[in-house]
Amino acid sequence: MSAQKRTMSDVGAGILGFVGMSALAGVLVTAAVTPALAVTGMAANNSISLFENLPGYLEPADLAERSNIYATAPDGSPYLLASFFDDNREEVAWDAISQYVKDAAVAGEDPRFYEHGGVDIQGTVRGALKTVSGEDTQGGSSITQQYVKNVLINNNTAKATNQEEFEKAYDEATEVSVSRKLKEIRYAIALEKEYSKDDILKGYLNIAAFGGRVYGIESAAQYYFTKTAATLSLPEAASLIAIVNFPEALRLDQPEDEDNGAASVNDKGEPTPYAANKERRDYILDKMLEYQKITAEEHAAAIATPVTPVIHAPSTGCQSAGGSAFFCDYVTWVIKNQFDNPETTDVNEGTQMLQKGGLDIYTTLDLELQGEAEAAMRENVPFADPRFDVGSVAVSVEVGTGKILAMTQNKQYTQDPDVIAASAGDYSSINFSTDYAYGGSLGFQPGSTFKVFTLAEWLNEGHSLRETFNGSRRNFTSFPAACYGGWKGNYDPKNDDGTGANNAVDATKYSVNTAFIAMAQQLDLCKIRDTAQAFGVRRADGLDLGQQYQYAEDGTRSINPDAIFGPGAILGTEEVSPLSMVSAFAGVANNGATCSPVAIARIVNNKGEEQAVPQTACPQSVAPEVAHAMGYAMAQTFSGTASASNTGTGVPHIGKTGTTDNNEGTWMNGASTRVATAVWVGNVTGHANLRQLSFDSGAAATARHRMWKRIMTLADNKYGGAEFPEPDQSAFKQVLVDIPQVAGLSFDAAKQAIETAGFVAEDGGQQDSNLPAGTVSGTDPSGQAGKGTTIRIFTSNGSMTGVPNVVGMTGDQAEAALKQAGFKVQRQNENTADPTKVGVVISQNPAGGGFAKPGDQITISVGKLGGNAPGDD
Repeated sequence: MSAQKRTMSDVGAGILGFVGMSALAGVLVTAAVTPALAVTGMAANNSISLFENLPGYLEPADLAERSNIYATAPDGSPYLLASFFDDNREEVAWDAISQYVKDAAVAGEDPRFYEHGGVDIQGTVRGALKTVSGEDTQGGSSITQQYVKNVLINNNTAKATNQEEFEKAYDEATEVSVSRKLKEIRYAIALEKEYSKDDILKGYLNIAAFGGRVYGIESAAQYYFTKTAATLSLPEAASLIAIVNFPEALRLDQPEDEDNGAASVNDKGEPTPYAANKERRDYILDKMLEYQKITAEEHAAAIATPVTPVIHAPSTGCQSAGGSAFFCDYVTWVIKNQFDNPETTDVNEGTQMLQKGGLDIYTTLDLELQGEAEAAMRENVPFADPRFDVGSVAVSVEVGTGKILAMTQNKQYTQDPDVIAASAGDYSSINFSTDYAYGGSLGFQPGSTFKVFTLAEWLNEGHSLRETFNGSRRNFTSFPAACYGGWKGNYDPKNDDGTGANNAVDATKYSVNTAFIAMAQQLDLCKIRDTAQAFGVRRADGLDLGQQYQYAEDGTRSINPDAIFGPGAILGTEEVSPLSMVSAFAGVANNGATCSPVAIARIVNNKGEEQAVPQTACPQSVAPEVAHAMGYAMAQTFSGTASASNTGTGVPHIGKTGTTDNNEGTWMNGASTRVATAVWVGNVTGHANLRQLSFDSGAAATARHRMWKRIMTLADNKYGGAEFPEPDQSAFKQVLVDIPQVAGLSFDAAKQAIETAGFVAEDGGQQDSNLPAGTVSGTDPSGQAGKGTTIRIFTSNGSMTGVPNVVGMTGDQAEAALKQAGFKVQRQNENTADPTKVGVVISQNPAGGGFAKPGDQITISVGKLGGNAPGDD
């Protein structure tokens, strides 16, 4: 970097500044380095009192270091996913630095480092002369002074919250002035009294700039030579120390830079890249030989070695994490959200920790399961499709801990908007798995997977798995919802199955829409919402379920209660994240206790100290017996709608499929007792029907099953899984209710009464009855039955008439009365010992008060004396 041009007045001012500075500094440096002279007349100089008024102690703040995010490799070892840094720096201990590096730094930068007390008088005077002459200001400071300067830069800029503050702090720490130089000297002397020479040299090597964003000897070694600082060779060590003298001009990653000697040629006329660096390197090697740090043979061999860097550029950000990049992105959002101080609106403390804190972040990601999920995704869903905006997610969590084991999607990760705009839809910065507040989308409709929360509330309220109800297709007109007054309207849902259901087990097994609607009609829609939220499910946009907005023409918004409390919500129309859904299914598998997802297992700071990490919470969403009953029903899906996802491993699973309106999104969610996985395939935007499309792997609508089966097969084999607990027998109780008495009503009124009571009404046709023709004459069955039972309704043909009661009349009187009523009469005798009943009708069939058709025969029995008389033996 060439010095700026200076005017004569500038030079004059510089000379005056130099005179004042050298007089003062010379006296005080002498006093500091050789205390014996301090008692002489020199100590009486007024400059000393001025110097003593400067700050006397500098506390080096923590250096900005890169942070690393790790996953767990199949062998259990940490695997680096990504690094984050503003400054690419990794501090290392004294023993982790090659002796060549230490000797090169001392020989090249400060040969009297181990002799002076913090300030080299010769170097200071030489540096001052260069300053006033307009030459480069570097080269006059001791290693201790250079360390002080870098510490001041670090301490000042660490407080900056934006670029403007950073630049101001940097300028203040590096200004060319007498006062800054005096402060630097003062601090250098104080540091020498507090720290050993080796500690100061180590600090200097860890803080020094090596060009671009590379700071510290360890990162420089890794970046320029793909080595550690401990394994650097002699010429490599000298080349790196050469950079410190002029970082931007002497860096080794710009061979074509003219400042770095690209235009130079050797004695053969060949171009010599890095000529400037080599010149400085060779100067350092000469100094190392001069001060007997290396032998003549080592010197000759090193001088003859060309400068040949092996650049290994570390990336900053999650793009280096490959298929795990979206999980990596989620981790960064966890840190940003967890550690941000809401009282400081101009800076995110979590981001600063990530970029500067030197954290080692060990995550919950299982690379083996992650790799299987990535392979399943690649082989089954394209990353871009010219026919529609295709999206897909696969996310797995550990049951009982909430640990995220795998998270992938069908996109390449990038935060570059230009790359996204230029792509065919295969790049994205949005994590489809997560909520918006964690870098995610605004969510996706869960479809029929949401039915499990209706099932949960059905059981919560005391209903049983085998309790019957009317699950037939029909028009629904109202639903109770105490929190906002209920829903009224007309809702005629279709069924995707061809089976039907009138109990919770079959409804779940075959995902029967009308069956779940019928169940919800006996519940409270608000309680279904509350149960879903108890399982940790919220809208992905951060709102509670039921808080979806509707917009008026003037742009004002209000809550749209029908979005959740309407019957369509029972079938999954609220946009949620796959991570919240898989956590809920893991909660069912965990005896009803839902663990919040966690992505970070440990955080270790740059001092080796454990940092607090977000912990999972596992509140009880439903009672264990409810979860066990849910699991029983959800297990049946693997011989129903989820049969294509059956792993065949012998590990039991629970699950639920889901398809949204017009087949625009498909889901397969399920769990063993150890691992839960959710797979979604659908439209990110737009309205393509997946049942009308195919991928290379097969039907688009069944890609979810192919992926879920593959991922969970590995999970089963690796993690295993136990039998799910058997439900209590009360979960299978049959509930009988009264069948309404509808005789005498119109057919329509009777049908409504029967259906309102939860039964299925069926027209039984006409039957003989004395009731007016067309009115209901009765039902079959009658009395009690389970809800959902088919009740046949009969209507009267009006053909019956009442049969007179003729018992007690004489035979002739009875016959006359019956014939007058239009009946035929058959008379028969019946023996009696009671003389008062002789000739009197003792019984009739049909009995009096009953009904029969006109012309039907009525049999009367007339008493005849016979048998034993009263009192006879």
